[in-house]
This record gives sequence, structure tokens and C-alpha cells, in this order.
Amino acid sequence: MVRDSAGSLEGVGARWSAARRIAGYGAALSMGSYLIVKVIWIVAAFIGRAPEGFGTGGWVALNTVTVAMATTGVGLGLALAQRWGRRLPAVPVVFFAWVGAGFLVPMIPYMVAKGLLGAFGADLGGGQDGSDPAPQWETALIAIGFAGMAVGLAVALPIYLRERWPRAFLGRLRGAEAGAPPLVTVALAVTAGLGVLWCFWGVGGTLGLDPAHRDQWDLNGRLLNASSGLWALLGVWSVWALTRGRPAGLRRWVPATLAFAASGSLFAWSGWKLPMVILRPGGFTTAEYTGVAVAEHALGVGVGLTLLTAVLRVVRREGHGGG
Repeated sequence: MVRDSAGSLEGVGARWSAARRIAGYGAALSMGSYLIVKVIWIVAAFIGRAPEGFGTGGWVALNTVTVAMATTGVGLGLALAQRWGRRLPAVPVVFFAWVGAGFLVPMIPYMVAKGLLGAFGADLGGGQDGSDPAPQWETALIAIGFAGMAVGLAVALPIYLRERWPRAFLGRLRGAEAGAPPLVTVALAVTAGLGVLWCFWGVGGTLGLDPAHRDQWDLNGRLLNASSGLWALLGVWSVWALTRGRPAGLRRWVPATLAFAASGSLFAWSGWKLPMVILRPGGFTTAEYTGVAVAEHALGVGVGLTLLTAVLRVVRREGHGGG
């Protein structure tokens, strides 16, 4: 083992390094299956097989974006698995890891809950809009892509970060910290509001929903809202814990990891939904009033970025200051 200047072990052990490699390769392979489906959809669109409600150009453009995202995901999985990944510039690695983890890691509890509810015969709804259902092999590859990438990131990314920047994650919260800057405090308040609103919708509330479209939120939609709301509230707690240093004695990596995932979820999902709400590809509609949807997702992007800066501020201070 190699020790840094503060005397902390840099290595995580052979078993953890092996777990990182396996999880990274698994994430890349899983996202590759999703990538294959998206490429097939683009090719099919060019031969006149675009779904009803989409023109060829719109369907190709939408799936080209997801192909780029999937390709980035494959590259990220390989970077987490291989030695050269630790030599990549920090900023793009952290950014793409943050966005990827934000999209997928918070979805793991949702996928587990959805699977359990489905196993007990709950009618989740979700998904058929009158168009022809996708072939089972496409559905299977997409599910494998999301689930495999999510689990792979959940395992490989924390180990990678711990190996590359060990001092930022070691140690415990010390208490008596200066607290969050005013902008971060405002962001925490806004995030808490979004979390409460999404949880309210998750349990069946209708405030802010358009009566003409609110019925599109079946059990599956409410489950997604509840998941988003709980992760937003988890983000509030974890950033508060990091900036306040409380509860004293808690290992720093716990709130740092949760805050990283929660802030990424706010940014990634709101950043994806905001242009969907504005551009409405394929006649896309939301259950919310349009103004409410634009406001919530614009705020989600802003607070996600702000909370990330708070996390980076704390781990950078700890990384340079020892501890």
C-alpha cells in the first residue's frame, strides 16, 4: 500500500479493485446492449419504420441524442474499469460520471420497488399508448442496459473516486463547520420544496397538475415521482451534513456519495425533461401544467449544479487540507 502525505492508505485492496473492474466492464457491456437497440431504431426510421406520431427526422434526432449518451456511457464504464481511466482529465470524468450516476443510480430503488409490485400483481400501467408494443427482445435489451449500467456505476464509481482522490473521502464529519454559503442555502430550500412536491404527487396529490393530462400518471408514474422526491430530500440532508459537519463522527464518504448521486439526479433528469416539455417531440405531454413543468425542471437543473459545487467545495477542502 502507498500512503499519502496525511498518512491515509491510498489503495482499497485487491478485492475492491477487482470489483471496480468487473462492475465497470459490466456497465459498459450492459449499456452496449441499449446502444444496439437505439442504432437499430435509427436504421429502421430511415426505411420508413418510425413510430406513429414521429416524423423520420424527429425520431432520428431524438435517438441520435440517446446514441451519443449511450456511447458516452460505454466509454465511462471502460474508463472506470481500466488503468488509463485514472489518467483522464478530472473535469470531464467527474462531469460525465455525475450525469451518468444521476440518471441511473437513483433508479435502482425504483426498479426494485417496481419489480416487487409487479411480482405481487400490482397494475403499474405505464406504457402502452395505443401504439404497437416493442418486441420482447428490444424491451429486454433496454432493461438490461439500464439496470446493468446502474448497478455497474453504483459499484465501480465510488471505488474509482476513492482510488483516485482518497483524501477527499477519508475521515469523518467533524462538526462546527461554517455552514453553507447563502446560494447553497437557497438551493437547499428549493430542493426541499421540489422533493416535497414530487412526493406529494407520488402519493396521489394533484396540485399543479393539468386535469386534461393528470390521468397519465398511473401507479408507475407516481412511483417515479416518489423516487425523485425522496432522492431530492436525501440530497438536502447529505449536503447539509457535509456543509455543517453533522452528525459529527459520520464517515464523510456517506453524505459525499449520496449528495453526488442526488445532485446528479436533479440535474440529469431535469436537463432531459426540460427540452422535452418545451419542444414536445412526437406530441409529448406532461401531467403538469406547462408552466409548472418548465419551472420545476429549470429549478432542478440549477439546484443540481449548485449542490454539486457545494460537494466539490467540501471534498476539495478536505483533499487539500488532510484530515
